[in-house]
Amino acid sequence: MSKIIGIDLGTTNSVVAVMEGGEPVVIANQEGGRTTPSVVAFTKSGERLAGQVAKRQAVTNAENTVYSIKRFMGRRYDEVNEEMKMVPYKVTRSS
Repeated sequence: MSKIIGIDLGTTNSVVAVMEGGEPVVIANQEGGRTTPSVVAFTKSGERLAGQVAKRQAVTNAENTVYSIKRFMGRRYDEVNEEMKMVPYKVTRSS
């Protein structure tokens, strides 16, 4: 039987659940939480961070911490000029 998974990719937080016995069961993150911040970061050493860990270090590594990405999804580069001014990370045109 196939497994069913649901992903709620939120602007601020995300949630993942699977169907078990006909009921959705939320998968807890590494810290035991049901929601995970929709944040990804890259450290100076190249390590990738996600969720709460990425969010915690955003103050000291703002230019390498990506959040609120849903504001850009599905839109052309020319349509997000105002949004680009609101984030410290670099948004580039696709090649």
